[in-house]
Amino acid sequence: MLAIACIKQVPDTTQVQIDPVTNTLIRDGIPFIINPYDTHALEESLRLKDQYGATVVVLTMGPPNAEAALRKALALGVDRAILLSDRVFGGADTLATSNVLTAAIRKLAEEDEVGFVLCGKQTIDGDTAQVGPGIATRMEMEQLTLVDRVENVDFNAKKTTVRRKLEGRYERVESKLPAMITVVREINRPRYPTVPMRLASRNAKVEVWDNNVLKLDVSTIGLKGSPTWVSKIFSPERDKGEIIGDGLTKPQETAQLLIDKLLEKDLLSI
Repeated sequence: MLAIACIKQVPDTTQVQIDPVTNTLIRDGIPFIINPYDTHALEESLRLKDQYGATVVVLTMGPPNAEAALRKALALGVDRAILLSDRVFGGADTLATSNVLTAAIRKLAEEDEVGFVLCGKQTIDGDTAQVGPGIATRMEMEQLTLVDRVENVDFNAKKTTVRRKLEGRYERVESKLPAMITVVREINRPRYPTVPMRLASRNAKVEVWDNNVLKLDVSTIGLKGSPTWVSKIFSPERDKGEIIGDGLTKPQETAQLLIDKLLEKDLLSI
């Protein structure tokens, strides 16, 4: 049974700046990475392979240089890597992207049964969180978002149990397969490739599927199939306030700094 991981190559947003004159992204010299949330989806698909014997296929849609992301996935142990690349796919919004990915998944389903489609909960460049649910809707499969734990899989009974991370609580859900899962960071810690696997990935096969393979109506893909238009990009200005400490890596120290600030302004009494 297939576990299909959908990943996206994105610009490293920690290094992206916005041109103050044109309000467009300055992409020159910006390195590309696998969308961080997708690395957790990829890791979870590999765990389905390790624990339940799934065959892992990784898909990405993008220009030819997106092959680099697929080679990283091959170095981690995926069984098959497919690049969806064609000029007519360019300029796609989440709707058009979902159409292309869905067509590729349907084509894979002609070869083997699909158990899971896994995506990160969102991408760091778009932040829409729409592509995963878009695939599930078009594939008419179960949709499990914000998953932080896959608790059980029974391929024979075609069902799975997962835990969803919601605001202030968790939700345990049993679902039939096939299912589309979007994952959060807490679900796992991605593995590192071994040196032999990294070397082997250089010569591993990366399939390229264009629209001659998928045969989609060009009015439903790429720029023509994208009703979303970005009218302006800008960095929001901070009118007031300040960022105190490093709450991510030093939470206790940051909390103490915050308490000191509140005491200093007489906004807190102890």
